[in-house]
Amino acid sequence: MAKYDRMTVLNAIAGVGMVPVFYNKDPKVTIDVIKACADGGARCVEFTNRGDLAWKVFVEAQEHILANDLDIILGVGSIVDAPTAGIYISSGANFVVGPLLNPDVAKVCNRRKVPYSPGCGSASEISQAEELGVEIVKVFPGKEVGGPAFVKSILGPCPWTRIMPTGGVDATRDSLEEWFKAGVSCVGIGSNLVTKDVIANGDYATLTKNVKQVVGWIEEIRASL
Repeated sequence: MAKYDRMTVLNAIAGVGMVPVFYNKDPKVTIDVIKACADGGARCVEFTNRGDLAWKVFVEAQEHILANDLDIILGVGSIVDAPTAGIYISSGANFVVGPLLNPDVAKVCNRRKVPYSPGCGSASEISQAEELGVEIVKVFPGKEVGGPAFVKSILGPCPWTRIMPTGGVDATRDSLEEWFKAGVSCVGIGSNLVTKDVIANGDYATLTKNVKQVVGWIEEIRASL
């Protein structure tokens, strides 16, 4: 079961303002990436369910976190159906993210008090997600859906909505400033942050440095709003 309760997870995600998103089939690499992100200030990390038997990699990473009592909130992404959500929740996932909205996934997550952030691309989908108990709605793919302008348009009539765009968020100050000025609560950043070069070279010190820079930019941008 999840180590952290739902409110703790949601507050941590919104508090930091950024969730690194990645997948790797190697458990050791996965653990190293998670630790590097956490060392940079990104306490919440999303491991995506992309490869065959990905849940086994997730389990090894979660076991390492628990065995070493690391203050890291590990969640799972790319979840599209309730059975898969159940596997990861039973394996200790602290939050569940998906590219689409599935009411059955919402029910499973609500039953176990695990935060669910489904991918939405319209006002109607966002509203349906909120009716299902979603606190932070993932807008996906962020750039293609309409970018920061879409976020701003949604928050006009629905200022209570908390949005986390993923896809189209760059690990640059200009990109972050554009999204946060539009009103996002947090952002998800994938390969623009956890780059192929970092993984290929095992350059986790650079990853930690880049994560720390992004977290710092978000703090500065929020302070200026």
